[in-house]
Amino acid sequence: MLDLLRRNTAPPASRILRPGVRTLPERVERYPVPGAGSVVVEVKAGDALRLTDIEGGQACEVLFCGADGTFDAAALGAKADGAGEGLKAILSRNGEGAARTLGALRRRGIDLAKASSIGLFGAASSAGTGAELKVARNGLLIVAAPAGDMSPEAQDTATTVELRITRAAPKGGKALDILPEPLADPVHDIRIGAATAQAYLVRAGEWIQVIDVSGRQCTDFQALAARKVDKGLDYALDSTVTRTLLGRSYPTPGLPSKAFDREFEPLVEIVQDTVGRHDAFATACNSRYYDDMGYPGHVNCTENFNRALAPYGVAPRKGWEALNYFYNTNIDHQNQLYLDEPWSRPGDYVLMRALTDIVCVSSSCPDDIDAANAWDPTDIHIRTYAAKETFQRAVAYRMTPDADAQLTKQTAFHERFSALTRNFTEYRGYWLPTRFNNDGPIEEYWAAREKCVVMDLSPLRKFEVTGPDAEALMQYCVTRDIRKLATGQVVYTAMCYENGGMIDDGTVFRLGPNNFRWIGGDDYSGIWLREVAEKMGYKVWVRSSTDQLHNIAVQGPNSRELLKEIIWTPPAQPSMAELEWFRFTPARIGHFEGAPVVVSRTGYTGELGYEIFCHPKDANAVFDAVWEAGKKYGLKPMGLEALDMVRIEAGLIFAHYEFDSETDPFEAGIGFAVPLKTKGDDFIGKEALIKRKEHPRRKLVGLEIASNEAVGHGDCVHIGRAQVGVVTSSMRSPILGKNIALARVDALNAELGTEVEIGKLDGHQKRLPAKIVKFAAYDPEKTRPRS
Repeated sequence: MLDLLRRNTAPPASRILRPGVRTLPERVERYPVPGAGSVVVEVKAGDALRLTDIEGGQACEVLFCGADGTFDAAALGAKADGAGEGLKAILSRNGEGAARTLGALRRRGIDLAKASSIGLFGAASSAGTGAELKVARNGLLIVAAPAGDMSPEAQDTATTVELRITRAAPKGGKALDILPEPLADPVHDIRIGAATAQAYLVRAGEWIQVIDVSGRQCTDFQALAARKVDKGLDYALDSTVTRTLLGRSYPTPGLPSKAFDREFEPLVEIVQDTVGRHDAFATACNSRYYDDMGYPGHVNCTENFNRALAPYGVAPRKGWEALNYFYNTNIDHQNQLYLDEPWSRPGDYVLMRALTDIVCVSSSCPDDIDAANAWDPTDIHIRTYAAKETFQRAVAYRMTPDADAQLTKQTAFHERFSALTRNFTEYRGYWLPTRFNNDGPIEEYWAAREKCVVMDLSPLRKFEVTGPDAEALMQYCVTRDIRKLATGQVVYTAMCYENGGMIDDGTVFRLGPNNFRWIGGDDYSGIWLREVAEKMGYKVWVRSSTDQLHNIAVQGPNSRELLKEIIWTPPAQPSMAELEWFRFTPARIGHFEGAPVVVSRTGYTGELGYEIFCHPKDANAVFDAVWEAGKKYGLKPMGLEALDMVRIEAGLIFAHYEFDSETDPFEAGIGFAVPLKTKGDDFIGKEALIKRKEHPRRKLVGLEIASNEAVGHGDCVHIGRAQVGVVTSSMRSPILGKNIALARVDALNAELGTEVEIGKLDGHQKRLPAKIVKFAAYDPEKTRPRS
């Protein structure tokens, strides 16, 4: 019978799930229009447009220009009701995407003074409100999401509008090929056809953009110093030299950004990268690879390189090293080289800058015998830009796996902090200082413990929760009892899934009876709030304000005295001397007419401290006031390295270290934020948390380590041969003079005083003795922040 079934049943197709990643239907493109920003894209006759106010309450302007450069709202089947006032305001402020929009208009000779626009949505639109338009002729589409400047104590933020274009079915069945708008006016526009390669000359200071046209397509990039090529020397980029000098598998935007030739000369610098996953481990594909796989004569990148470089007098090779952009390869724990489909999506790119005159060569990899190009080789596109152009360093950040990539931004305080250090780390889509010149993390640490520090915390995610059901939504979505929160109060809480696993931790500010501000670390927390509101039918808006509210923290024993000198509060609000722990107040810098801010008595250091929130336009004024007043109080800037030290000592948890979606608040050490006995209302995860508390599996504990050797996140914790836990965070405590750690261990082995061992190497060959102790290691009763 089994043989009969096998003969009469066709083999099933592969089932591939992409959880969290919405695969767009064929011919559908998606463009996020950021709040207070704009987007430009070419459209064709027959294209269908859908615009969606994702978070609600956001105005939108739509403009169309024909090939003759004239504005024509009728081409979208609508009547103009404006003159592009919102777009003009955005471009005058140099908002997000302004340079690209202005460049697109200039290259086409479009006069914005003659603009006509279609207005959509507005303050009353609910989340998910949509509008549909149809394109009648070829032209340029401009979409803007105009907004004013949000005041810190108000909640009129700017949010994203989504544009989706369903392309008209192309003639002949060939997919449309529409590249993203150039970053600036191109010097070269070079198409690298599938399975081919081309060489090109780039001058010192010019920019090179390598674009994946259709997504999931690999490309090899190689460069040689032109002056050496003229001398018959072919010293190309050398992956081994580059890895050695950088200490990384491949260069990336930031300090480790340069790629070197075999003579240790840097040839290119990586400036922007929207993918973040490439390869520099192996050569470009060559004939030997295909021969050994049983495909003799298969076209390959090495031979394509040889042909492309021959006119420059470069000798052929059997295998070319290269920066293998978009290749998804790595070395596993068994020291095996593996590959899978690229992470790149249509329009993804890497932007480089030439550090000397270079001969470049780029390929579109022809590999169609494995997953390297998702089994379907497609085109690569090269654009170069003049040396006079300016582009910021950036990597891609995705709010959620299905979101569009956003390039790393500078916080509003970047100008001031960058004058004090060049050492920045990408964190949640922003550049944050890692450490500062001259001082370094140890001195910054002591300043926080003994005097005061200022740090940039702008990447914290802020969401404005407003509407008649705002309290009901927050009460249902977080573990704390929000109904007990008075206006002007702040509470620290967890946000959980139904199974009790944590989505995020954060603080809730109550600005009014139906007005809340959620401040956490993860973008998904805001999406989750919006999804729950829709599911429950709550009348509420959840709108992101991260880009409208940037914030610094002033922390340390002297922080109150410092802020008393520069913060003015209205008579009806508490002064800095009166502001209690976990309270906030609207305020001004200096006086009644000063820059508006919100000051909260909160922090992440275990010390007395405050956070100051302001609109980005006021950031320099806020920082300058703090910096000037702080001189007599020993104020120093603090970077992420020192911040990590003080928060570990204070027993403060960090996402993806002390908690994740498998960890409940009790396991994460914040059971105090789950008042199961006193919060009568139901909330998401309550039933699961009751069971988890009754039957704990793991517990967060402190470790005192009897060794000065470094311990890191992920190191295993043992009792004898058995592993009983894992280190979540660790540091050498300057004030305690010993190594300490936070660790998640089996609840049956979590008693204070229990002797354990931390495994190094393979976990057994080397052990470091440790003892379970109470955490926080520093000021466990929180007397200092309460002081």
